[in-house]
Amino acid sequence: MQLFYSPKLDNSVKQFTFSKEESHHIVKVLRKRDNDELHITNGKGYLFIAKILRADNKSCKAQVISTEKSIPPLHSLHLAVAPTKMNDRYEWLLEKATEIGVNTITPILCEHSERKVIKHERYEKVIQSAMKQSLQTFLPVLNPLTSFKEFVEQGHEGLKFIAHCGDEEKAELKRRVAPDKDVVILIGPEGDFSPDEIKIARTQGFAPISLGKNRLRTETAAIVAAATVAMLNG
Repeated sequence: MQLFYSPKLDNSVKQFTFSKEESHHIVKVLRKRDNDELHITNGKGYLFIAKILRADNKSCKAQVISTEKSIPPLHSLHLAVAPTKMNDRYEWLLEKATEIGVNTITPILCEHSERKVIKHERYEKVIQSAMKQSLQTFLPVLNPLTSFKEFVEQGHEGLKFIAHCGDEEKAELKRRVAPDKDVVILIGPEGDFSPDEIKIARTQGFAPISLGKNRLRTETAAIVAAATVAMLNG
């Protein structure tokens, strides 16, 4: 099944027109024609089956045939991850985390961050593409770049963890996560969180955790964390 994305779709829509980008992909790349059926999501949990009314590569028009609502997961996973120095590594992280099943991603600006500007629009496209490729109907939320202190002081609900490389005693994440519980995990930059940041996080209820014996890159640590939560909720 090929999945397409149209964020403006809802239950009240019977006919609609794809964006220019999606229209080009449907007609020019996939060579879809009039009366062909398409599977579409709006990223809010809905799966629509539609029939092409006009196969125009700039303005493809379709009619909704049926609608199905997906059941949301019982837990949510929020990854707060410092942007990596190499942009392609962060894009890889966004892609894989989306495939695994993250709900929210917040890029965080830390004391040791080497990248202080992100390409939000580009990141959104990466997430959208990964959602479609993995046949999911819920689009993860990508928040704006947020300072570390501002993020940890937002009063997050659920289980809260900070993964860092300090010497303090830390429990393994897999032994701290519980099924069907909301989880927020902080992942730091290449230079790790500063001692002050770790202290601030602890005062806000973030428990220190380990992701294993090996020292991991930022993007690898985020994927290990996401996979651990997903496995315990599988």
